[in-house]
Amino acid sequence: MPSFQTRLKITGLKPGNPPEAVMAAAVEALGTRHHVEANQLELAAGVPQLNLRFLVEPTAHSSENQQALESAAMMRDAVERVAVTGALTVLRRNRGRWMPV
Repeated sequence: MPSFQTRLKITGLKPGNPPEAVMAAAVEALGTRHHVEANQLELAAGVPQLNLRFLVEPTAHSSENQQALESAAMMRDAVERVAVTGALTVLRRNRGRWMPV
């Protein structure tokens, strides 16, 4: 199964939301469409970034990429209910390397 990864910068929390609500919203949203293999929060240049790795059902290469992009956008929308977001990146694993979609 094709493996994808999203990287979403978080620039702030919206009032009344605890920090753990950010990852919970991301995993829940992405999990409605795909199997989420892993999730972590890291600092990238001092900015919090959510990293989620997920699987897409195998079809045609371009269809898989499109599904991943749509799912990442849906995940971002869910996260934006509780946090202010920055850049979103979607990567696909290809021969052991992560390449931008």
